[in-house]
Amino acid sequence: MSVNIKPLGSRVVVAPIEKDVETFAGGELVLPDTAKEKPQQGEVLAVGPGDRDEKGKHIPLDVEVGDTVVFAKYAGTGYKTEEGKEILILKESDILAKVA
Repeated sequence: MSVNIKPLGSRVVVAPIEKDVETFAGGELVLPDTAKEKPQQGEVLAVGPGDRDEKGKHIPLDVEVGDTVVFAKYAGTGYKTEEGKEILILKESDILAKVA
């Protein structure tokens, strides 16, 4: 998925990865949207140029487009694209880890 959004500063655009089916010992269970937990993993779609240091140079971010990341549960601002896809705009500090 590509987006026509260019984040500013140290912000990152992420497409949340949601699980449609939960698997339990007894089989699979499909949960309605209201019962699902918010996703905490997503794919990086766009990154900003980074914050500036005291000399005015950009400090590059630690994540790149295409990375899969784990982020804080209630982090970011949700945004619906023109295609109807839900994405998040996060601060880089809300990203906890990259998935290897």
